Amino acid sequence: MANESRLRVSNPPPKPLMIWDGDCHFCKRWIERWREITAGNVDYATYQEAAARFPEIPVEQFKRAVAFIEPDGEAFFAAEAVYRSLRYRSSRKWLAWSYDHVPGFAAISETAYKFIAHNRSPGSTVTRLLWGNDVRPPTYFWARRWFLRMLGLIYLIAFVSLWVQVDGLVGSNGMSPVSQFLPAVRQQVGSDAYFLLPTLCWFDSSNTFLHFLCGGGVVLSLLLIFGVVPAVSLALLFIFYLSLTIGGQVFFNFQWDVLLLEAGFLSIFLAPWRLWPRDLLWRPGPAIPTTATTSATASPVSRAGLFLLKFLLFKLMLMSGVVKLTSGDDSWGWVNHSFHWSALTALDYHYWSQPLPTIFSWWADKTPEWFKHFSVAFCLVVEIIAPFFIWAPRRPRLVAAGLMIFLQIVIALTGNYCFFNLLTIALCFLLIDDAAIGRGMEGRAPANPASQELRPSNAKSISTRWATYAAIAVIVVTFPINAWLIFSAFKPQSRPPGRLANFYEQLEAFRIVNGYGLFRVMTKDRGEIVIEGSADGINWAPYEFKWKPADVKRAPGWCAPHQPRLDWQMWFAALETPEQNPWLIGLIVRLLEGSRDVTALLAHNPFPDKPPNYIRAMFYRYRFTNSEEHRQTGAWWKRQELREYLPTISRDQLRQ
Repeated sequence: MANESRLRVSNPPPKPLMIWDGDCHFCKRWIERWREITAGNVDYATYQEAAARFPEIPVEQFKRAVAFIEPDGEAFFAAEAVYRSLRYRSSRKWLAWSYDHVPGFAAISETAYKFIAHNRSPGSTVTRLLWGNDVRPPTYFWARRWFLRMLGLIYLIAFVSLWVQVDGLVGSNGMSPVSQFLPAVRQQVGSDAYFLLPTLCWFDSSNTFLHFLCGGGVVLSLLLIFGVVPAVSLALLFIFYLSLTIGGQVFFNFQWDVLLLEAGFLSIFLAPWRLWPRDLLWRPGPAIPTTATTSATASPVSRAGLFLLKFLLFKLMLMSGVVKLTSGDDSWGWVNHSFHWSALTALDYHYWSQPLPTIFSWWADKTPEWFKHFSVAFCLVVEIIAPFFIWAPRRPRLVAAGLMIFLQIVIALTGNYCFFNLLTIALCFLLIDDAAIGRGMEGRAPANPASQELRPSNAKSISTRWATYAAIAVIVVTFPINAWLIFSAFKPQSRPPGRLANFYEQLEAFRIVNGYGLFRVMTKDRGEIVIEGSADGINWAPYEFKWKPADVKRAPGWCAPHQPRLDWQMWFAALETPEQNPWLIGLIVRLLEGSRDVTALLAHNPFPDKPPNYIRAMFYRYRFTNSEEHRQTGAWWKRQELREYLPTISRDQLRQ
């Protein structure tokens, strides 16, 4: 079939030439894409301009299909012409090879081409609906720039948030000192401890060094925000935050911590390898620059690095949605292998049972049942269906990005989830290409030669090429684990094959490939631990935490993107027993000792001058008040004392 469509011309062009129908709007759009892909290696002309040069080819042939003429005079038509032209781009050579060697590929390609050629008008409409007016391969300079800046801001928030808490959490006078934790692990497992717990705290676990890691993280975050040595800054940020995450023990067992580490690690392969932010010279706007400054100075955006981060967003969203349906919790609407609208009750509990509600949570809890059910369904649709449009053409991709960003904003309004929502929104920025930003609603004129200057030269620096090769290596190495993690969301009881499990165990310590799934099972009750102290064992005074519910008349606060890690751990402790939370005993001990580092984590210390002689913990059930109760009492919560959570511990017991 391929040979039947070829002929030779007597007046071959000096350079490969693609000839197309200048009256075809569909062709006009896609020719711009091919022009970009072939990057100056192929010339383009309409048959209205070039037909007279090649009398061997009937005009009717030009009208039916594109023609591609090689410098040796050989001519190709239709799908084969497209593949032959794309052969001048190394990443597209496989198409021409497949056309010649793969059985059925040529026949299917020509049939598809013929169908499109006979339906150019609807094809043009579909193209406009999916891509807009610019179907050229998208560039992501704006996305890279603002994603890295947001990532720097998120790192800054994370380090500053920890800096003000680190002494009380894992400092030498904290609840779970890292200076005691690491030697204990080393004693138990020997030299393997260094590989199981890769942290710089092995060299120094003093408070001074913990402050150095936090302060160093702040400086590196600022460098990343301003685009100074971004790749190196990202590498060091990863090392510093990993060190603190491992040294922080149970206080860092949160999905946003591992998400930040995985995103931060993968961003190393997206960041430009340069010293100063030269490519920030470009500012998108209505006026197109008339110089080639951008193309000369901008570092190319690594497609492999971009893919890694897009895949992370895909994995995060898809797993978060799927695990809700496969967890066995029917409040997500999946009952006995079928979907039930009436069972979408997760939000009947979520607003008041989540760790740290906001003031908007109280109001959201008062919305009608049908709206809560709709909100649960909307969440599942965005988390399960929208991620697949990450790989779609521009317009559905932007719709998916908008839906995911909207979901994160709503979650952030109704719950304190630290920097998780910001980080997810930052990942969504990577779905917004330059054509969607630079020209706004006007669309970018595909044939405007000046717009070509906004796109970088194809010549890549050695460092950029090596970063791309490294990103490809990461894709290859992590793909089996990522594939299994996604599969495990659909089959929660599945176990990875032996070799894969061993490999995952080795990588897991570095938090560079992780599974996700917030609120897999909805918490349908709310227990709160109230810690009380006493000087005489008769009169008790409660310790007030900064953010978790306590005083029923105190409105739910808003602390995000800061994470009060002690308040969060108290929520988890209420779901378990004291024996399952040894750090809680550390908290009680430090309160009896009067540790200022620990009491600084609290909103109110009822024993500021002298620590109490006794401490106990009581267990309460908390609920939001309804509108009538709130009007009558001014209370946001109502509570019921259930039992003693932790028996009384005295200071005398510590001395024994």
